[in-house]
Formats: sequence, structure tokens, C-alpha cells
Amino acid sequence: MPIKSKNTSNRITRYFRISRIVTHTLVGVIIASLVFPIASKSLKNKLIKWWCRRLLAIFNLRITSHGHIPHPTMSGAMVVANHISWVDIHALNSIVPLRFIAKSEISKWPVFGYLAKKSNVLFIDRDKRQLATRIVTMTSKSLLEGDNLCIFPEGTTTDGTNILPFKSSIIQAAIQANASIHPVAIRYPSLDGSNNISMAYAGETTMIESIQQILLQKNPAVELHFLTPIITAGRSENAKGRRELTLSIQASIRQKLDF
Repeated sequence: MPIKSKNTSNRITRYFRISRIVTHTLVGVIIASLVFPIASKSLKNKLIKWWCRRLLAIFNLRITSHGHIPHPTMSGAMVVANHISWVDIHALNSIVPLRFIAKSEISKWPVFGYLAKKSNVLFIDRDKRQLATRIVTMTSKSLLEGDNLCIFPEGTTTDGTNILPFKSSIIQAAIQANASIHPVAIRYPSLDGSNNISMAYAGETTMIESIQQILLQKNPAVELHFLTPIITAGRSENAKGRRELTLSIQASIRQKLDF
């Protein structure tokens, strides 16, 4: 969908934003290289939250949060969300710093892959089913150690006009760790209230193309709808129970987005 002219930034603004993005990315690399190795977990989280907020501000991207917004002291919880863009990660991190579970290919991205590794992202290879048990064990251990994790159970991004089936395997980790689950419905609205598919990083769109599409927009926005948290204590750990819980989470997000 073409971006409407009244919401299109001018060339000077775009060049100015690009220069700030480059500078801010370099700041991130310096922090990750020199500060993170000696920083406490609390300081790391504060720096991640600051860096993500600042990055979105440079894009002039407005974040609105609704519903059951996590308390800053939340610990050992799992956030489950639909996935539209790389912006999702920074938007969520700007509210509550999270440890993300991501596909292994991201670790190979230039610069951003390095930052992801330094931010303690858990990389998994979704194509190797034999590693599923190990991934669940690692994820459960991380939750028990107090990390707040985030997963995108669709396994890929969409253009924001639909939701793909949720994969349930990693939800098992939350059940094993008795961790609360916080469903989040992510939406990118246009000025007229429709879904802004120009914000999507999906299909054949490259990272550079996605960044360019966002830079073209004068007032991009993202909505984070934090739905009612789910208590997993006492839930069945068998496959049927896990699938039922996953379907319930998917249905709540789908309903919020009116799909």
C-alpha cells in the first residue's frame, strides 16, 4: 500500500534521520563491546531500554501501550506476541527489557546480529526438530533464572493483516517453569486507522528496504496491547495442554486485532 503524501517525510528530514541512526548504532556497538562485558544485569537492561527508545525516537515512531503493561520489576515471565517487523523487538524492549528467542540466521546479520548476540538473544534453529527438547530446557532454565523472555510463535513475520498459526513447542518452557505468560497484540496503524502494511518487514522485503519505508513516513506509529496475563502454575505439561494454551493465546491476540 503506498504511503499517503500527507504522511511522507521530506528528503532533508530523511537524511538527518539516517545520520542519527548511523551514530546511534555506533553508540550501541561501543556500549555492547565495552560496557556490557562488565555491566550488571540491571544496568544492561536499562541501557537496552534506553537504546531502543532512542532508536524509535530517531525514526519519529510513536509507541502507545495499552492494557496490562508489565511492571518494571517483572521477572521470569514470557511475553508472546504476533510478529510484523524488526521494530517489534525495539518497541517491546522500550517498555520492558526482554531476552528474545530468535532464529539463528539473525546472528549472522552485520552489526545488528552482533548487537543481538551481545543482548543475550537465545538463537534457535527452527529447522532442526531434534533440538526441540534442548531448546525448551534452555528456555525454561532462563525463565527460572529470572529472565523475561519473548517469543514470536508464528515463526516469521506477516504484513499485519493476519496472524499465522502459533507454534506451541516453546510454550512448554513457560509451563515447566511456572512462568506467567503475557500475550501482546502488536499493530501498526495508519492515519485513517487501517493497518499500515508499509511498516511490515515481511515477504521479500530486505532490511534496507524496510528501513527506507519507515524513513519515508512522517509519523509512523505502533500499538502494543498487553492482554491479561496467564498463570501457568498447575497447568498440564502434556502436549494436549500445551496446544490448548497456545491456541488460547493466539485466539486472544486475534480477537484484539479483530482478525
